[in-house]
Amino acid sequence: MKRICLAAALFAGALIGGPALAQQSKVGDWTIEKRTQDTHCNASRGYKDKDDENRDYVIVITYSDKAIVIVMIYDGWEWNKVGEILRADVGTDDADIMAKAKWEVMDKTTIRGIFEYDQSIMDRLSKAKRLTLDFEDDDDDSIEMQIPRAGEALAALKFCEENRK
Repeated sequence: MKRICLAAALFAGALIGGPALAQQSKVGDWTIEKRTQDTHCNASRGYKDKDDENRDYVIVITYSDKAIVIVMIYDGWEWNKVGEILRADVGTDDADIMAKAKWEVMDKTTIRGIFEYDQSIMDRLSKAKRLTLDFEDDDDDSIEMQIPRAGEALAALKFCEENRK
């Protein structure tokens, strides 16, 4: 589990920079960090789901005034083609966010969505306890990821972004 969380943090950071850590804080079991060589901060959370064969789940969220990036890692996925584009409806426990959103396969267990920045998406995420992806024609790979305290984590992420060096 720790390896997957570390991998997610490194992966999110690798989107923009190298491995050195500069700023880090915790909100519940979320880690908010700005790595020295990254341009932006990220919020990450990993957990094991005892109701799903104790599988590992990890989510990493980062954003700028131009884009929102969400990386999801689930060790129950077995994607075959790196770079493949998947389509999934994105929602929370009480709101639909996007229909047929584009997700890129990064490796066997990881996908990444890059979306144009929209404050309403951030608002919906901040009120959510769960984030769901409903893949087109693929119920087996659809997922519900737990994101408790997302509002607090996103507030800390915003603070990190506003104060990054």
